[in-house]
Order: sequence, then C-alpha cells, then structure tokens
Amino acid sequence: MNSKNSFIPFSMETLSTPELLEKTKAHFDLMNNRRSLREFSDKPIPKETIENLILTASSAPSGAHKQPWTFCAISNKDLKKKIREAAEKEEYEFYNGRASEEWLKDLSPFGTDWNKPFLETVPWIIVVFKKVYNQEPEGRSKNYYVQESVGIACGFLLSAIHQAGLVSLTHTPSPMNFLIDVLGRPANEKPFLIIPVGYPAEDAQVPDIQRKPLEEVSIFFE
Repeated sequence: MNSKNSFIPFSMETLSTPELLEKTKAHFDLMNNRRSLREFSDKPIPKETIENLILTASSAPSGAHKQPWTFCAISNKDLKKKIREAAEKEEYEFYNGRASEEWLKDLSPFGTDWNKPFLETVPWIIVVFKKVYNQEPEGRSKNYYVQESVGIACGFLLSAIHQAGLVSLTHTPSPMNFLIDVLGRPANEKPFLIIPVGYPAEDAQVPDIQRKPLEEVSIFFE
C-alpha cells in the first residue's frame, strides 16, 4: 500500500459465533430501552463523565478523518438560561405559525410545545457544531461528508450516554443560529444538535410508542 503516512497493526478480539450472537442480542436489548426524555433531574454529573462521552463521540469515523465537529458542553446556569430563552423564542414561532398542520399532527403523540424548561433543569447540555470547513493560519481547508460525519458522531454520543445509565434528547429548535452568538463560535461552525444530558426525573414519563419491527426497516439479499 502506497501512502505518505505510516500504518500500524490492527488488533481486535474475534468472537465465536455463539458469543457474537449473544453480544449483539445483549446490545440490542440495551439500546432498545433507550428513549428520548424531556423530564430531567437536576442531579449533578461529574465533568469527567461528560469528557468521556465526548471522547467516545469523537472516535466516530469521518470523511478523510477530518473530524469536523465541536462539542460544547455547558453546565453554566447563565448560559443554560440564555439557551433556553432563545430556543423557546424559536419554538414559540414554530408552534404558532411556522409548522404545518401535518407536522403539528405528527408531533401531537409526544405532547410537546414551545416550553423547554429542561434546558435549565438538566445538569449538562452538549451543543454539537459541524465544521463546514477548517480555518487554518494559511487559509481555509475543506472538510468532506460533514453532515454524515457529524451525524454518526452524534449517534455514538447518544449510545454512550445511554450505556452510561443517563438519558438525553435530540433537540433542534429551528433556526439554531442563536447558538453561534450565545456560545461565541467562529464562522466556520454551524449548529447541528442540542443534546441535554442527565438523569431522569423521578416522575418522568415517555409516550407509549413502538419501534418498527425488523421486516419494516430492512431487506436481506441472500
């Protein structure tokens, strides 16, 4: 293989077929219990926990290994309040004119509205930014498959949060440009996702909904 970069040996444990089946089933059972939550406890979470979660997210694959993401972790009460106020402004306009009747009807099973108190209650908010390009001292450098790469990293993050025994939510007030100003991000970064992270409130509830079965989400060609 011709490359300017050096290569190192790859090593990974190979499981037996029974172990493989057991491990994949156990992981599915774990992840199938994951739910998006809007009712959080204010119980603290150590900063080191959030650091580990972000490191896990940043281990995701990315186009040309550019890693085009920035994870802003916020526990500061003033910043959380600013994010809530700005998000609620956008959400109010969404629920009172921007959203189509069809969209609002599809959201009705979740009982959501423009009020987002969890943005202040939750101990941590992770705001994910995508880097549409890198700003180097010598000028701009291109990033590749940015949307896909950051989406995969967020999937890693949500999985890691759940496996840690914590809960989260993918929150996307639209537009989210207010986050650039609130968090002082540079011009090459665009908001991608707001992810509150914490413990569930003691009386937390989730909608009684079901995931599609395997036959509705897959096709096998054997």
